[in-house]
Amino acid sequence: MAQQLRLYQLDPNRLDEFITVWREQIVPARKAAGFTVEGAWVSRHEAGFAWIVGYAGRGSFEKADTRYYNSPERAAIDPNPADFLLNIETVMVEPLL
Repeated sequence: MAQQLRLYQLDPNRLDEFITVWREQIVPARKAAGFTVEGAWVSRHEAGFAWIVGYAGRGSFEKADTRYYNSPERAAIDPNPADFLLNIETVMVEPLL
C-alpha cells in the first residue's frame, strides 16, 4: 500500500470548520476514490492538521490522486478545502513498525 503524509497549516479562525468539511466531505470523497484514511491528528495550538491517506488499488498513488482531484465527488466539496490552507506539505511514507 502506498501512503502519503499530508501536513496542513490552517487558518486558525477556520480550524473547526475545516475539520467538519474534512470529516463530512473529504474523507467520504477519498474513500469513494479507493483511498483509505490511516489516521489524522490536529494541533489546535499551531492550527496544524496532519493525516495519512493510503492507496492499494490498481495503478499508482499519483494516478489515483489525479483521478480523485478530477472526480465529481471532489468538485462537489463546498467550501473548497484549499480555502482553509495556508500551507500544505505532502510526502510519501512507509511504515517501520
